[in-house]
Amino acid sequence: MNTEQLYRQIRLKKSFLCIGLDPEPGKMPEKLRNAEYPLFEFNRQILAATHHLAVACKPNTAFYESHGTHGWKQLELTIAHIREYYPDLFVIADAKRGDIGNTSKKYAETFFSLLQADAVTVAPYMGSDSVLPFLDYPGKWVVVLALTSNQGAEDFQFLSASNAERLFETVLRKSSGWGNSGNMMFVVGATRASMLVKVREIVPDHFLLIPGVGAQGGDLDEVARYGMNAHCGLLVNSSRGIIHADSTERFALVAGEKAADLQLQMSRILAEKGLV
Repeated sequence: MNTEQLYRQIRLKKSFLCIGLDPEPGKMPEKLRNAEYPLFEFNRQILAATHHLAVACKPNTAFYESHGTHGWKQLELTIAHIREYYPDLFVIADAKRGDIGNTSKKYAETFFSLLQADAVTVAPYMGSDSVLPFLDYPGKWVVVLALTSNQGAEDFQFLSASNAERLFETVLRKSSGWGNSGNMMFVVGATRASMLVKVREIVPDHFLLIPGVGAQGGDLDEVARYGMNAHCGLLVNSSRGIIHADSTERFALVAGEKAADLQLQMSRILAEKGLV
């Protein structure tokens, strides 16, 4: 999916919502836990209830890998299901990979050729040779970790480099030169919304993937105020605030309601910006 196709979906659905498909069996209805493929069945029902409200979905691979080969199989089933029934959804494999070149090449092959994801999250700590192999796939995207919303972000991301730039600024400036706004996005946490001003000074045209709205306390209006560019340029993710808002048999219905609440706010924001 290219940039224009992604913007077309944003305008069509009046939404820049990304739904995190991070299923936890302990938060599912008991009946569902006994299914042959409980993670997939959960995702299937969530997608049926929310696909028309979102432009992207983001399965975090840890929630599947922790179940071994059976979990990985359900990740494959989930993405194949999306490709068959909801081909307009942009699929981000939230894997946070990052290693030396030949290893990154195999990671890229896994997520782009095998799983057929549109994008994969990548940790840039090891530099360009850990990111460049992911950029060898036309039509695919690399989502580089830049400024995260977790408390531990303070350990490294705000340290000053020799030129007085903070580390996250150096990451943005340096890595943006490896790709372009048509194949690279950046992760910026919603709980760091005011920092989006600086982020946009460095990467004005790139998409930003924004986790942390909902259960983590990020404010959608603040994110839009500081981070939206002339075309929108945002994918705002909500995971457990949507998919695990209810743990009864009504979970998919409630997920749809929570997604609709966010989509309504996004529709208003897009209209105020003259984008729909």
